[in-house]
Amino acid sequence: MKPVNQAKDARRGVGRRGEDLAFELLKKKGYKVLERNFKSPLGEIDIIAREGKILAFVEVKTRLSADFGTAKWAVGPKKKRKLSMVALDYLKRHSLSDQPARFDVVAIDLDQGQEKVELFQNAFDLAY
Repeated sequence: MKPVNQAKDARRGVGRRGEDLAFELLKKKGYKVLERNFKSPLGEIDIIAREGKILAFVEVKTRLSADFGTAKWAVGPKKKRKLSMVALDYLKRHSLSDQPARFDVVAIDLDQGQEKVELFQNAFDLAY
């Protein structure tokens, strides 16, 4: 039997909790969730949803503490490029190249048992 990596499992659980909170927030705000955890050879997008006629590629960032910054600042240039490549791949695969789209971020801070969930629409532009 292989040893269990408890830290990795804990992070995965925190991430899943954050995605569930983001999913609920998006539903409350009128988004129609199309996919969760869309995977391509280029990477993964947490949530793909529709808000009216806009296709939203949603990155969910969850933090247990602010020791390394809050969740809303956790999407850096490298992550933006990766998300952009995956989004373009999704649009191409689904023949949606003319579809208006944007990148949203749901930032979740779970510091000291408090749940702070924020939605940032149009959080960043397509990055190359």
